Amino acid sequence: HTLSSNFREATHIVEAEHRELKRDEVLLKNIWVGINASDINYTAGHYRPGLSPPFDAGFEAISKVERCGEGVKHLKEGEIVVSTSFSAFGEYQYLKASRCVPVPQLTPGMLPLIVSGLTASLSLEFVGRMSSNETVLVTAAAGATGSFAVQLAKLNGNHVIGTCSSDEKGRFLTQLGCDRVVNYRKEKLGDVLKREYPKGVDLVYECVGGDMYDTCVQNLAVKGRIVVIGMISGYEDQSTWANKNPAQLVGKPKVESELLKKSASVGGFFLNHFLAHAPEHMQRLSQLVASGKLRSAVDPSEFFGLEDIPKAIDYMYSRKNKGKVVVKLCNEASL
Repeated sequence: HTLSSNFREATHIVEAEHRELKRDEVLLKNIWVGINASDINYTAGHYRPGLSPPFDAGFEAISKVERCGEGVKHLKEGEIVVSTSFSAFGEYQYLKASRCVPVPQLTPGMLPLIVSGLTASLSLEFVGRMSSNETVLVTAAAGATGSFAVQLAKLNGNHVIGTCSSDEKGRFLTQLGCDRVVNYRKEKLGDVLKREYPKGVDLVYECVGGDMYDTCVQNLAVKGRIVVIGMISGYEDQSTWANKNPAQLVGKPKVESELLKKSASVGGFFLNHFLAHAPEHMQRLSQLVASGKLRSAVDPSEFFGLEDIPKAIDYMYSRKNKGKVVVKLCNEASL
């Protein structure tokens, strides 16, 4: 109801009447919804300029198809699907059938794939140009998308460094196959990289921003690449979006000189720009999960109902989560 990065202040739970389905549309009953760092960027108005409150929020859900509109061919009533939208935070949602992907089983483990998994898979391939036998650094590696990046880099035959904020998260990263865990509350990442990786890092999967980003730039290898998929350190206080003057958006001189002298590069990634490749990557990720080669990590915390979504967002920003934070909206018995 108002633009703010404080999700609790920005949102209200409201009731709405069901309506008639449009052509090619389905009515979904949401079972689980996923929490993303960008949820508060969306409520602050950064992702859809010109959109004025009130508007729906939430990016991903696992749902049961309640009804199908005219023209829907690939879905049927009662089927379980995952979907991406801008309206996932609701007990029900009306959505184009093309936004829904059927899944073989009802489990929250399918939810991380649709945004977090695709972000890691697509960005590492198309922006990071990931190969094998390289040194790959993943920041915020224990988070939902970072945990995928760690595993995909390892599956590609790379040496993986992961940053995290606790020993518990460090143990989680070791289980995922991380070769070198850096708890930045106990070690300085820059010191570790200069001491143990003097030739630099070939590829960085970066979602923190600020000083972490600067450290990554300063420790790139020749022809190194940084994939920027987020700047979570500046989301809550909105410092990420503070500079609105395009003339001032050029990086710090030290950043530009580091890139120049190493023939290095920085590339941004926004999932919506790569959706044409999503079906292929979604199939690949699903097959890796089904074969046991890839873990779709869901944080064990329990949140239930729309009322718990602000709590779940606060929990994620407290840096306690290991994998995807999800909120359950209904019990299986009610389906």
